[in-house]
Amino acid sequence: MSEFLQTLVTSFQLYLASMAWLELSGLASGLLCVWLLIRQNIWTFPIGLFYSVVSVVVFTQERLYADVLLNGYYVAMNAYGWYYWLYGGQRRPADRLPVSFTPVQTRWILVALVTVSTLAMGWFLDNRTDADLPYWDSATTTMSFAAMWMTARKYIDNWIVWLVVDIIATGMYIFKGIEFYAVLYGVYLFMAVAGWRAWKRSMNLVSSSA
Repeated sequence: MSEFLQTLVTSFQLYLASMAWLELSGLASGLLCVWLLIRQNIWTFPIGLFYSVVSVVVFTQERLYADVLLNGYYVAMNAYGWYYWLYGGQRRPADRLPVSFTPVQTRWILVALVTVSTLAMGWFLDNRTDADLPYWDSATTTMSFAAMWMTARKYIDNWIVWLVVDIIATGMYIFKGIEFYAVLYGVYLFMAVAGWRAWKRSMNLVSSSA
């Protein structure tokens, strides 16, 4: 057993040594970004900008074009979230934007948009490009579009959507051989649960003090 573990550790060290620095940067910045988001720290957005740019390069190399589009969108949404968390519409910068649930009507609109967009994007990528896993890639992309917007608006439901995205993406990246992104999204599974719990506690504290 000890010989097996030693072989496993050695293989992991060799992989680290040969690994592209972009994937390592994506792993580190992605984890930091979500950790800051759980803590409702505004620095999640500039770190998220860096992570998005790195991811655009990585996914372009792997021909996951829906993910390339997604991370381009992340750049814009990180900028928007940065502004909205600071000012929250009519709020002053000193005020802290509270956590809330997504309005019911908005939730159903998002479900409809994600469903239609997934089918349309999946068909296009499958028939007009050389994309791999077009429908799975499209599903994680469109759900992430919705989840990122919900995050920028500080809707707690974003963590549920991210959890579904993380499950699909982990399997997809394992299949594609992007090991460190698979590890990253595997960790995201647990961070999504932690994020929901932390934000729910925040909501309960606001309710009890009101």
